[in-house]
Amino acid sequence: MFHKEGYTIITISFIIIALINLLSATYIDSELISKSIGLITIIVLILILQFFRNPKRKTELNDELIISPVDGKVVAIEKVHEKEYFKDERIQISIFMSPLNVHVTRYAASGSIKFSKYHPGKYLVAWHPKSSEKNERTTIVINTKVFGEILYRQIAGAVARRIVNYAKVGNDVVQGKDAGFIKFGSRVDLFLPLDSKIKVELNQVVKGGEDTIAEK
Repeated sequence: MFHKEGYTIITISFIIIALINLLSATYIDSELISKSIGLITIIVLILILQFFRNPKRKTELNDELIISPVDGKVVAIEKVHEKEYFKDERIQISIFMSPLNVHVTRYAASGSIKFSKYHPGKYLVAWHPKSSEKNERTTIVINTKVFGEILYRQIAGAVARRIVNYAKVGNDVVQGKDAGFIKFGSRVDLFLPLDSKIKVELNQVVKGGEDTIAEK
């Protein structure tokens, strides 16, 4: 199963790869070169397909839990001053996604969207300390029943060139459902209340829509 954000790219890739192989078979006399081109194009296609995969996840709805919004590795757990919306101290949990991870963003909790804003920006590597403030990004705030307002931020990386965000102010959203997509490498930051009980550790690999990040 593939994410809808990949349909156009996948279709175009199929067409280009088919044309390359047709031209190769028609105009290149060397069987070795022709087979090499075929192998390379198949590998490229497989990489594109795996990037846009959208596996089903079994999310057990629980207002007492914050679940991981994405697949990836936890690269930061720290108390910070959140400057854009809360303007006070929060616990930040950052999850880095490599190009090999599933890049679907899922809602970490159920609630109502209170804030949603897109910021154009740079394309520093996603683990850079300043990427949360300098890179292209979106900031979304969900008002939840148990945790109050929580914030998550989609951040483009050095390779990513498009962030897709489905969250609109006023929408009611459901934990684990599709919240967007970040194309080709990225990071998501969560900003939670200070009294949240963090259930992950640095360098832990987490699965979006299933693994618990924090509990009340």
